Amino acid sequence: MPTPKDPDFRAQLERQRPYLLRFASLQLRSREAAEDAVQETLLAALAGESGFAGRANLRTWLTGILKHKIVDAIRRASRERPASDAGLDAEAAEVENVFDERGHWDEHPDPWEHPERALEQKQFLEALERCLEGLPERTARAFMMREHLGAGTDQICQELGITPTHCWVMLYRARMALRQCLETTWFGRQ
Repeated sequence: MPTPKDPDFRAQLERQRPYLLRFASLQLRSREAAEDAVQETLLAALAGESGFAGRANLRTWLTGILKHKIVDAIRRASRERPASDAGLDAEAAEVENVFDERGHWDEHPDPWEHPERALEQKQFLEALERCLEGLPERTARAFMMREHLGAGTDQICQELGITPTHCWVMLYRARMALRQCLETTWFGRQ
């Protein structure tokens, strides 16, 4: 485990860059924004090198810093461009096609035999990433803030400039779209 006194601390930080970049890309959905967040994370780690006492894994410590940088990037992005609900109608029509007029499933989803094993497989995570990339940007951002960053509804609403009801609708639609995508791209491959 590296400690701040290791002469190769910088090299060990740099070896974590690909992981951090992948993590940030999933959250920010922009290669440039992800690279900026990772760069800020590595600079903060170098500046706060003495704060790393080796009690945690280096990757865990860096991921914690990166999560804060991602939230900062999302805040900046939400201030720089106005929030728009224009994509919601197209998104709603796409997801609503799986329900009948009473709100029930047109065709029930197939049961998942062993989801815990699927989660452990690298191919599943790659399929999940592809499905996330297919979501509308704001919907994916709300989903990732909730499920990956652990943000609460209030924080998501504040960052995206939406109401709690709109947030819940976006999260519901994200889950339904991801489920539908995974059923065809992952579970339907058997």
